[in-house]
Amino acid sequence: MMPQSAFNPPVGIAEDMGRGIRRILAPNPSPMTYLGTNTYMLGETGIAVIDPGPDDQSHLAAILGALGPGQRVTHILVTHAHLDHSPLAAQLARETGAKVHAFGHARDGRSAVMERLAQSGLNDGGEGIDHGFCPDIRLADGEVVTGEGWTITALWTPGHLGNHLCFQTRGAVFTGDLVMGWASSLVSPPDGDLTDFMASCARLRDIGAEVFHSGHGAPIDDPMARLDWLISHRRAREAAVLAQLGSGPATAQELAQRIYTDTPRALLPAATRNVLAHLIDLMGKNLVSPLDPLSSDARFATT
Repeated sequence: MMPQSAFNPPVGIAEDMGRGIRRILAPNPSPMTYLGTNTYMLGETGIAVIDPGPDDQSHLAAILGALGPGQRVTHILVTHAHLDHSPLAAQLARETGAKVHAFGHARDGRSAVMERLAQSGLNDGGEGIDHGFCPDIRLADGEVVTGEGWTITALWTPGHLGNHLCFQTRGAVFTGDLVMGWASSLVSPPDGDLTDFMASCARLRDIGAEVFHSGHGAPIDDPMARLDWLISHRRAREAAVLAQLGSGPATAQELAQRIYTDTPRALLPAATRNVLAHLIDLMGKNLVSPLDPLSSDARFATT
């Protein structure tokens, strides 16, 4: 098992991951993407490309250059419509003739409470929504996609984004940004929903897998342990939010400043969205309630 700290693959080079899977690292490192986006290629002749990645011509060339004699791209699958995962799909489709498969547009799959928040004026938190993303083929939860020598099952796993899919095949699951080894997934309302996120993690745990291949970072060779950690991490954050609210009503921003004391100032807006996600989840559990109309600036109190 490779520790995440040892993960340092070459950019733009297809590496064999076993099970007929290859990985190509895109050249888009950042605090939100780690060393870059992982693009995966599945198959021996007819190739499925999973998460083509950002709109980057060198990465497009790397994907096409990884095709060997007799190989061609027959399917393009996208886990979700963030700018580091989906934009290259359209050009790759034009170059290869393959169809783009995904759950739907960027706003599809959003929960009712998050839709209400969006209607109140709360925009995405700067994570980079690919608003122009439009798949050729929409995949329903549980739908099976078959290629030459491989079969993939699409699993609707909202939480990080409403249109997020995981793809299950051969004991492996491509988890996109729902489960990563290098960091916990960002859950930022109105596009991220913590209630959905926890349910999606529980679903992956029930399904079981031998390895997770995530959108960023090294393979996760102990998926159940990672899911247990993510769930316990979120529960600890929930407890911290409730503990702080024990001192009196507060906004998400005020709570984030108290809880994320070691977080760099530049990351506090993301932390605030994370706290807001917890507050909305706690609303659904009838443990907190807003004292103002539901918004990013609302004050919350325990019930």
